[in-house]
Amino acid sequence: MDKVVLRNFAVNAKEKMEDDIKRKLELMGITEKGIGEETVKEDDYLKINGQEFNKKEVKQRGKIIEVLKTREKDEDFKKYFNEFVEEIAYTWFNRIIAIRFMEVNDYLPDGIRILSSDRKNDREPQIIREVFDTDLKFSNDEKNNVYKLKEENKIEELFKFLFIKKCNKLNEILPELFEEAEDYSELLLPISINDEEGLLRKLVDEVPEESFDVEKEGQIEVIGWLYQYYNEKKKKEVDQKTKKGKKVEQDDIPAKTQLFTPKWIVKYMVENGLGNLWLEGHPNEDLEEKWKFLVKGEKQEEEIEKKLEKLNENYKEMKLEEIKIIDPCMGSGHILVYAFDVLMDIYSNLGYSNRDAVQSILENNIYGLDIDKRAYQLAYFALMMKAREYYKRIFSKKLELNICYTRESNDINKKIIDFISNGNNKIKEELDLIYNSFLDAREYGSLIEAPKIDYDEIKNRLLEIENTDFYNLFDELKKEEIKNKFYYVIKTSEILSKKYEVVATNPPYMGSSIMDSKLSKYTKKNYPNSKMDMFAVFIERCNNLTKKNCYTSMITMQSWMFLSSFETLRKNILEKTTIKSLLQLGYGVIGIAFGTSAFSLKKSFPDEKEGYYFRMFDKIAQNIQTDDCATLFRISKNTTNFKYKFDEYSSENTIFEDIKSNKKGNLIKFQVNQKNFEKIPRMPIVYWASENLLEDFEKGIKISELIEPKQGLATADNNRFLRQWYEVEEEKINYNIKSIEGIESNEYKWYPYNKGGGRRQWYGNYDYVVNWENNGNEIRNFKDSNGKLRSVVRNPNYYFKEAITWPLITSGGFSIRYRESGSIHDVSGMSAFSENELRLKYILGIMGTKISNFIFNMLNPTVNLQVGDFNNFPVIENKQINPKVISIVDDCIKISKYDWNTFETAWDFKVSPLVNFERYVEGFDNVKIGENGNVENKKIDKTQIILIEEVYSQYKEFTNNQFLKLKENEEELNRIFIDIYGLQDELTSDISDKDITIAKIFDTDDEINDEIKGNNYVLTKADVVKQFISYAVGCMFGRYSLDEEGLVFAGGEFDKNKYSKFIPDEDNCIPITDSEHFSDDIVTRFVEFVKTVYGEETLEENLKFIAQALSNKNDAPKDIIREYFLKSFYDDHLKRYEERPIYWLYDAGEKNGFKALIYMHRYNEQTTAKVRIGYLHELQKHYERRASFLKDEIESNNNRKKAEQELKKIKSQLDECKQFDEKMNHLSSEYISIDLDDGVKVNYEKVQTGRNGKRYEILGKVK
Repeated sequence: MDKVVLRNFAVNAKEKMEDDIKRKLELMGITEKGIGEETVKEDDYLKINGQEFNKKEVKQRGKIIEVLKTREKDEDFKKYFNEFVEEIAYTWFNRIIAIRFMEVNDYLPDGIRILSSDRKNDREPQIIREVFDTDLKFSNDEKNNVYKLKEENKIEELFKFLFIKKCNKLNEILPELFEEAEDYSELLLPISINDEEGLLRKLVDEVPEESFDVEKEGQIEVIGWLYQYYNEKKKKEVDQKTKKGKKVEQDDIPAKTQLFTPKWIVKYMVENGLGNLWLEGHPNEDLEEKWKFLVKGEKQEEEIEKKLEKLNENYKEMKLEEIKIIDPCMGSGHILVYAFDVLMDIYSNLGYSNRDAVQSILENNIYGLDIDKRAYQLAYFALMMKAREYYKRIFSKKLELNICYTRESNDINKKIIDFISNGNNKIKEELDLIYNSFLDAREYGSLIEAPKIDYDEIKNRLLEIENTDFYNLFDELKKEEIKNKFYYVIKTSEILSKKYEVVATNPPYMGSSIMDSKLSKYTKKNYPNSKMDMFAVFIERCNNLTKKNCYTSMITMQSWMFLSSFETLRKNILEKTTIKSLLQLGYGVIGIAFGTSAFSLKKSFPDEKEGYYFRMFDKIAQNIQTDDCATLFRISKNTTNFKYKFDEYSSENTIFEDIKSNKKGNLIKFQVNQKNFEKIPRMPIVYWASENLLEDFEKGIKISELIEPKQGLATADNNRFLRQWYEVEEEKINYNIKSIEGIESNEYKWYPYNKGGGRRQWYGNYDYVVNWENNGNEIRNFKDSNGKLRSVVRNPNYYFKEAITWPLITSGGFSIRYRESGSIHDVSGMSAFSENELRLKYILGIMGTKISNFIFNMLNPTVNLQVGDFNNFPVIENKQINPKVISIVDDCIKISKYDWNTFETAWDFKVSPLVNFERYVEGFDNVKIGENGNVENKKIDKTQIILIEEVYSQYKEFTNNQFLKLKENEEELNRIFIDIYGLQDELTSDISDKDITIAKIFDTDDEINDEIKGNNYVLTKADVVKQFISYAVGCMFGRYSLDEEGLVFAGGEFDKNKYSKFIPDEDNCIPITDSEHFSDDIVTRFVEFVKTVYGEETLEENLKFIAQALSNKNDAPKDIIREYFLKSFYDDHLKRYEERPIYWLYDAGEKNGFKALIYMHRYNEQTTAKVRIGYLHELQKHYERRASFLKDEIESNNNRKKAEQELKKIKSQLDECKQFDEKMNHLSSEYISIDLDDGVKVNYEKVQTGRNGKRYEILGKVK
């Protein structure tokens, strides 16, 4: 079936139907705003907005109004209006789809199509042509009306009449789907045979019949897919609510948790639950061969086989009619429908007729529950259609299925209990238990622990009431309430009170953080070991529903296998059940962006037999098409040591059954005794762990016993308390504090803050500072509006200490760094401490190898690596190798530190390497390089160079040699620790260039090879030149000086004496124009800077090199440089400073009429006025003079065409400047001041906002 077509149809159908219903209601004077007044009202008709309604329609409208007013609460009419529309639309959608399925498969009792024609190229429904050949009964008035409508060619009206009558007729054979519709719903029927954009035409004309035809590609699962797609928009709306911090309300639970299970996973669950259960007592090769997703057990040792044979003796006595399978979250019934097929296989194998088998399955074997009535109706329909597929006369049996949707007892009159019990105290007490258990039942669904009572006695009493005619009206009303309400509560309770041979389900996925208060409280009380997520709660619940020595099959999120929050649940599973098989699946296999696991558990104490585990991915985030995953599973379960190279997978190339094993690929199937998992702390389900690795855990020392991993500060509002270090005044930052002791007397406000950051090894990510003024007084006392403390100050005694640190988020792979003393660590900047520096660095050496990622992917394969996971890493110490490891680690730290400090966004940045290369390479006189595999010592040439190209060449060579050296160091550490840990079969020492986290330089993008693509630290010649330009701009503003190293000015008093070689701009404004109009024009100043650094003799050659690095154009170097400043410099600056610019661009607009840079740290309340008067007005005067000159040129016919083009440009720039001047005028007169402590984001907005609160966009756009 084409799921794209199904999705488009269902999504559009929902929108179209709801719009049509709203239009019909509007004609009745009913909208989401309320109910309008009728304009004319008499006994027989009603007129609203010119629309007349007959007597019947008047009554129907009155009923609609009554229903809406009954539902309305808290005056929220709009909400209940929309819910009413949604309910009516879905009711008709459900029926239309069901009818379409039945007519395509010729399941309608009279064989006459309702929605389509039985003739080719005929669009008129068959029922219209053969109306009196149907199984419908017509009164004389109805017959006359049919003839009249045909004669008057009112086919649309006739069709609606017949459609409604047919739906009511289908109630006789499918009462749970074709319920007796409320009379008013007929008035709102949103169906038309002529509307080309309507539901019927789209369904019949655009959705292929094959999608429904069970003899072709169609299956009953098409109903499930349509249900999911129909509710897709609703699900997205609920997801958006939860992202905004809202809880999932009761009515939204079905939409939030709805997820259709792919067919092959359904087959896996049913075959390995129900199928396995039967085969253990009734071996049958034919059935084994038929069930393609059954994991067949291999022969075990003789002693184990004898034990298993003894256990299987019990199953030989099991009767097929006694096997009960339940799906407690059945949705549209996909799992139960396939269970029906498997049961039919078994019944047929035993010689049953289809008639007897079908009836037995529906009466004895299949049970199901769901929280959503709509899903229940679909499951009911799906099972009945599956039954009809095997047995044509099933509709005549009028069976009641053992499936239900959860109904609450809240709206049931409790006096009903006295009426039923009729003095029988035992029945009364039991009914009280049921009633109380099902209060708010739609919150809890199948999680309810139903009372274990005598349901037969209660059902006998209900049957007695049903067969009694009461002559008291009140008793008849009670009888009706029992029939329509309480009976179904009792039925659901009985289903939940049973134990089952097989439980199979895809449960809801919903984290505890978005559960509403009732559900959260309920799960905490009743399911404390699994309360973190609904899927885990259902693992526990399903196991409770399963009989001893029987099966539970599920697909859930995979996090229960690893996370510490599910440790107790995991322990119970491993100690009390046997994992027969488990499939760990990557992203997207069931249509969601996280990993899942499908598994089959046997509720018996673990035996010696090994379970089967399948790892269906290499990297969890890799998306593999579900059909390809199914193929790989089928192949690998039947093929010893089958391997597949997942990194070569492409969704465009289908995986076929004849694919061969790839020796270089990943092993998919593992056979493991689950007792092995107990050897690893917290017992994660790491089935792929080798014997050597298990031994490492046994002999290794937990990392927490050697050093102290600690969580850090959680400010609760990082925007308030954190800044990038370059945002604030430099003199207010204390970089040198070593301990929290005595900090109260410290006068500084800002302190270095370790927030984690992106993937980087060995050293780096020194970027944030935190407001820890007065020993963090403001953070320590940060409370919400109710006075509750929001911030969490953890482990303050470890603040400012030397550490090794790793980020909480490890999506790019685990990385770890050395952190010098002086920082506070964040909850996301996980850190470990020790007074023993050598031990700290030895462990850093281990953590810097492939082994760390390998083991952490077992302990916690999610992207969040917590302290608890880090604590359990097994450290194997080797005193002989310690000195070598520490020496290599020191070298790695040194190389990475130098790389980090090369860039001006580092607070220890000294000077651009293209300005003072000799200073940059201090400490690296002898550099080991490995160009083309040859290792040699090479002395860096420090002679004075006057060509920037030569400096660049030496900087590139040095940088790339450092890259090679770091790679060599990391590979050596890999070799050392892979040997120590005995993981030669799992890991190799080689490292890809893309995993090295320092710079490597290429001249052009084209030279960047595939091995390093994706490395965020790669630079090109253009990048290096742009960094040089940025440094030059810093010197123009006085942030840097050619006379002093490092940061010279970032707030405070500006000292002119620090600048002699190159004088910074005096008024803190550097214009950027498309021609040279000012003496301090940015290109003029840049040329002056290059001349100062490299001399006048080579100026043109150096400018040419810079221009060629920036562009491939053959324009003059200064023109290329000017174009870069005009069009690209500010974007690069924003990227470099992570959208927190320290140089601000006054920008008139796209015409480049006016642009000027200022330095934020030199800004004062007069800056905007100075820019306006000193530069903007001067440039406007220039434009006016130039325009006047060009007009004269045009009049004199000198270069007329060129002059006209320039004049047009000048005029547009002048207009742009005038509009810009109006904005500047509003702000310059207000003398707006800023506070650097507020950070860039706040101040950037502040200088663009007038006192009246109106924003005037005068600065370049920042995200």
